[in-house]
Amino acid sequence: MTQAKQGDKVRIDLVGTLDDGTVFQSTLASDACDDDDCGCDDDGCGCDDDGCGHDHADDEGCGCATGPIEVQIGSGEIFPQIEQALIGMVPGETRSVTIAAAEAFGAYDEENVVTIPRTQLPDDLHPEVGEELVLTGDDDEAFGVTVTEVNAESITFDSNHPLAGEDLTFDITLREIV
Repeated sequence: MTQAKQGDKVRIDLVGTLDDGTVFQSTLASDACDDDDCGCDDDGCGCDDDGCGHDHADDEGCGCATGPIEVQIGSGEIFPQIEQALIGMVPGETRSVTIAAAEAFGAYDEENVVTIPRTQLPDDLHPEVGEELVLTGDDDEAFGVTVTEVNAESITFDSNHPLAGEDLTFDITLREIV
């Protein structure tokens, strides 16, 4: 049987889990989301096509199934550790790879959590805890944040990637070499 090699286009299934077993990404139909509140109609990923393993055309990062994704080994579309694991695989084979937090989205950084007085925010801003927003900094650069606390005096925003500080384990199944 033909083995996958550098430069091959392949179709793969991925199941990404955290240390506690939480599935944060899956392309398998058996992991399809049946929760209407999962965030599938908005981009809950928080990624900027940064090698997280999401197929940004189809997967909103909520963990819902999208079907196998197609990647080219060595193109940098997904984590390099996943690409490396694909080399030598044959269709139907499954491998598991764990990516340490430092090599995934980095350590959780408390300095990326800021509390801003409501007086410094637009009057029409009424976010809810868990809501993801795009803010603009002093240099006019946009960045994603998650609202972590809301009260009458202030709003707290967290600009860490949602998976920062987490080791990521991916079960990878090679479906076909295209």
